[in-house]
Amino acid sequence: MVTAIVFVKADVARIHEVAETIAALDGVSEVYSITGEHDLMAMVRVGRHDELNDVIPGRLNKVPGVLGTETHIAFRTYSQHDLEQAFALGLPNAD
Repeated sequence: MVTAIVFVKADVARIHEVAETIAALDGVSEVYSITGEHDLMAMVRVGRHDELNDVIPGRLNKVPGVLGTETHIAFRTYSQHDLEQAFALGLPNAD
C-alpha cells in the first residue's frame, strides 16, 4: 500500500463542498479540515505508486474549488489504527 498525504488549499467559500468531493474519490481514505497554511489534508491510499497520478493530479487537483496541493509520500506507517485494521482483515497474527 502506498500512502500520500495531500495538503489542499481551497476556496474558503467552498471548503466543505471541496472536502466532501475529495472524500468521495476512489483512493482517498480520509479528509481533514486543518489549521495553518492549508485548509484540508487528504490521505490517499493506493496499491501502486503509479496510481497516485490517477488520484492526485488526475482527479483531486481537478475538484472545483481546489486552488493548490502539496503532496508528501509516506515511507512507513507506525499507526496502531492500521495494525488493528490489518488484523481485522484476517491477516496472520505474529503470535
